[in-house]
Amino acid sequence: MNLDFIPASTRAAGLGAMMKGAGKLLRFIPISQPTLLVGPGASGRLGQAVAGFGHLKILVVTDAVIAKLGLLKDLTDALTAGGAAYVVFDEITPDAPIPLIERGIAFYREHGCDAIVAVGGGSSIDASKAIAVSIANPKKSLRSLAGYFKGLNTPMPVYAVPTTAGTGSEVTVAAVIADPERQSKLVIVDPRMVPKMAALDPSLCTGLPPHITAATGIDALTHAVESFVGNWATPYTDSMALTAVGLIFDNLRTACHQGSDLQAREKMLLASTYAGIAFTRANVGYVHAIAHQFGGRYHTPHGLANAIMLPHVLRFSLPDITDRLAALAVRARLGDEGESEDVLAQKFIDGVVALERDLGIPTHLASLQEADIPALAKAALHEAHTGYPVPRYLTQQDCEDLIRLVLPPPATGRAARNAPAPAAKAAAKKKTATRKPRVAKTSN
Repeated sequence: MNLDFIPASTRAAGLGAMMKGAGKLLRFIPISQPTLLVGPGASGRLGQAVAGFGHLKILVVTDAVIAKLGLLKDLTDALTAGGAAYVVFDEITPDAPIPLIERGIAFYREHGCDAIVAVGGGSSIDASKAIAVSIANPKKSLRSLAGYFKGLNTPMPVYAVPTTAGTGSEVTVAAVIADPERQSKLVIVDPRMVPKMAALDPSLCTGLPPHITAATGIDALTHAVESFVGNWATPYTDSMALTAVGLIFDNLRTACHQGSDLQAREKMLLASTYAGIAFTRANVGYVHAIAHQFGGRYHTPHGLANAIMLPHVLRFSLPDITDRLAALAVRARLGDEGESEDVLAQKFIDGVVALERDLGIPTHLASLQEADIPALAKAALHEAHTGYPVPRYLTQQDCEDLIRLVLPPPATGRAARNAPAPAAKAAAKKKTATRKPRVAKTSN
């Protein structure tokens, strides 16, 4: 959808009206919420409950690190004690790609499973959802399931044990997986994919490295903020988003710097879940649209990509969301209600920047290439303009300019001295141009 030939005012009015109408319609779609088990030992309690549900065999989906660290023990001991059979698929990687999901589907069928317990970060939970919906709709490929409500049949039941506080996937209707062939992300959306039960067990998070705690925490913050400032916000999603923002500003620094603090870990898990509930109804915006492109092309961890872009998108959107940012600043205890909205809104943006600086979040994307920016911006705008209720619309040029703000700085010092001289680069370019081009193989 190329909107650059339409006057900005007309474009914004048309897209805004369309998205507001869609938001009103989506409010009537029923979305269940999982039963939540919260506190140390919650994963074992979830295992006890699932063992009593009468499943023939349960597929536990996780990654090799979690399996090696023994973080499955409470869950699997409870399943065994309850007489439930299970098998473990521990091959999940960050941004789980289509071929890996297909191996999980084959593993599920091979072992005759009829339910899934996902243990891990967003990749494990999203992979489990994708497996569940694919098993129930065997005539459809994963690519054909991407989008809204593409599966006819109800997905197999999923239960979730998140080990990071960020994605909120344990309460959301979406599954995001990687399509390496197209260097993009697939988003499968179906309200029936929401897990039936989730265990928020802070004892499983205490060994999480600070940089992962930081990036996933800002991921949760981005969910809360984008759901709060977007055009699908409701009083209910506002309450969830505001609560999440307050919890994150109160606890994320502690969770990063004192990783064994169970109280901070538990509150961050709750914040992630509340933010997930908020954006499940109110959706997200340009931060996510751009971050998905970074993940698809450069394999940038999703939380990190969100964190890098969040301040820049907020600054762009500021004129249209001043009052909303002001409310966030008060809830984050960055300012007082008596201050002007303009002052409070700026305090919130400054507070986000300060939080990310304290957590060691980089301000630039090291892998970003100038030549990729037009395509990244085009794909991000397509994603946002066909699905997200953003409060202020970007043009292609606006989006490119935002992305350029996170280009890595020019090489300095030794790196600059060792870089090829302009004449050498020109010669290399000329030499490359004279070579016989390779014909790339393609597949349908």
